[in-house]
Amino acid sequence: MTTDKPLPITKVMVWKAYQQVKRNGQAAGVDGQSLDDFNKDLENNLYKLWNRMASGSYLPPPVRRVEIPKSGGGVRPLGIPTVADRIAQMVVKQVLEPELELIFDQDSYGYRPGKSAHQAVEVCRQRCWRSNWVLDLDIKGFFDAIDHDLLMRAIKAHTSERWVVLYLQRWLQAPVLLPDGTLHPRDRGTPQGGVISPLLANLFLHYAFDVWMRRSHPAIAFERYADDVICHCHSEKEARRLLEALQDRFASCGLQLHPQKTQVVYCRDSNRRAPFADVTFTFLGFAFRPRVSRNSRGVIYTGFLPAVSPQALQRMRERIRSIGLPSLVYLSLEEIAKVLNPVIRGWIQYYGRFYRSIRSGAVTQPRSIHRP
Repeated sequence: MTTDKPLPITKVMVWKAYQQVKRNGQAAGVDGQSLDDFNKDLENNLYKLWNRMASGSYLPPPVRRVEIPKSGGGVRPLGIPTVADRIAQMVVKQVLEPELELIFDQDSYGYRPGKSAHQAVEVCRQRCWRSNWVLDLDIKGFFDAIDHDLLMRAIKAHTSERWVVLYLQRWLQAPVLLPDGTLHPRDRGTPQGGVISPLLANLFLHYAFDVWMRRSHPAIAFERYADDVICHCHSEKEARRLLEALQDRFASCGLQLHPQKTQVVYCRDSNRRAPFADVTFTFLGFAFRPRVSRNSRGVIYTGFLPAVSPQALQRMRERIRSIGLPSLVYLSLEEIAKVLNPVIRGWIQYYGRFYRSIRSGAVTQPRSIHRP
């Protein structure tokens, strides 16, 4: 589809989108073109992209799917768009995102400007002190299960730009190039890894979950980071009832809760000692569970607190092994530090916020790193 009248897409919009994509980086898409390759003929590549988008003739290429191993087993499919397609998606995102930010919920934290995982974990920690029970939700294959019709209905309710709707429809319908080289048509879902996907996922769950919760269960607090959701309940009965209601709600939106990974958890601590089997859950890499701690007066107590999860620790060990420590034995300590410090520093900055002992523990327990 092309238009006789140019669409309101300027060269400045494309340039700003390119600058953002350049900062983010990423692997090559189906065309094998890296960002460095794209930069070799930058002016011409950006002009061609702008010309096609402004005329309405831009057609997204297939999305290359790669499979990333998950720490708990299995794989997570990621879609890798081409460099040009990432820029095109960023053009649309920069127009649509400010409109959606006006309506998004304050307890939606994932992939939003001014929001962070640390904020979500901190709020979750505080609410676990006040509420005795948690409903830990796991939406089965969420990104691949998003209903296109429901999503497009939400998009059209929040933008009057027809060209935004046009290109979003095309991206949703773009086929996926599987690892074996076959093209897979898509009638549901938005690939994880796309520039626009987190924004669309947030919009879908804004109506499928956030708005519904505020209307149907206004007394129950929650934190949502993309499709990772924690709900705080005052009793086990309330948590069970909410679980049943959410199963029906998600089913009406084409989603399904994972029966093994969705769980009701009791926030056990020194003051909450009722017997219950499940007393731990993981949220954004932090395992919340009963932990021995010391308050400001030096009194030892059991609190329900977050710390780095076993799965995250396992990923750390695997990351260190992948660097190949035996190959570093002939380097000086300074040279080894240059290799390892950026990796370790990232862990400390993330997990040290709620788990200060990692500042020393991550580097003082080398046996745990080498353990098979």
